[in-house]
Amino acid sequence: MDRLIYTAMTAMNAAMDRQRVVANNLANASTPGFRQEIFAVTPATLKDGSLEARAMARGNVRGADMTAARVVPTGNPMDVALEGEALLAYQSPDLQGEIYSRRGDLRVAASGVIENGEGLAVLGEGGTPITVPPGFSIAIAADGTIMASDPAAPNAPAETIDKLRLVTPNGSPLAKGIDSFLKVPNGGVLPPDPTARLATGALEQSNVETADTLVQMIEAQRAFEQRARIIQTAGELDEASSGLMGLR
Repeated sequence: MDRLIYTAMTAMNAAMDRQRVVANNLANASTPGFRQEIFAVTPATLKDGSLEARAMARGNVRGADMTAARVVPTGNPMDVALEGEALLAYQSPDLQGEIYSRRGDLRVAASGVIENGEGLAVLGEGGTPITVPPGFSIAIAADGTIMASDPAAPNAPAETIDKLRLVTPNGSPLAKGIDSFLKVPNGGVLPPDPTARLATGALEQSNVETADTLVQMIEAQRAFEQRARIIQTAGELDEASSGLMGLR
């Protein structure tokens, strides 16, 4: 009986994790460049040396759906939409490495650092955050080159200050955790993509399909309820067995 309860309990935990992932996808349905997370449940059998004693379900984020999403023009020269499979490199929130995204709603922070709408600093070719001189206006070329011009000197040519670090995921492992960030496992980095191109004045939308995600949420909730009923049934069977033993 305890094997049934244990199996149902681990399946409930996996169903709860799936609900969290689906809820995160749904919450980011309007986040530019978001790639929905793919959740997978795998069975794991515990053995006591000879017999299979327990079976449990393990659920985790397997990766991200990298399917391209719709590109919408915005008219904002700081907005960029990446073409092909290229990714934009950002500094991780803990300042311990690189993370990657298709999100391109860029802006210049008060500190002069170029960041996206989430506040993550954009990395340049050298792997460090790109900083714009105070008061300068910037333009972004199709290859990611950042050019700055001084409004006080309108006749002076624009100065190249850096280039967006555009990378390719092809041939490299790429993982996505519950924190929604794309990373290379064990702290690695993706190689630069010299052929990467982008369009300015446009944003790629999230690839989350709202209707389909709502259906997934309902399915995850029902799966959780089914496992809960199994545990309840196991308890009732245990009580009935105890009652039969008491008739002796």
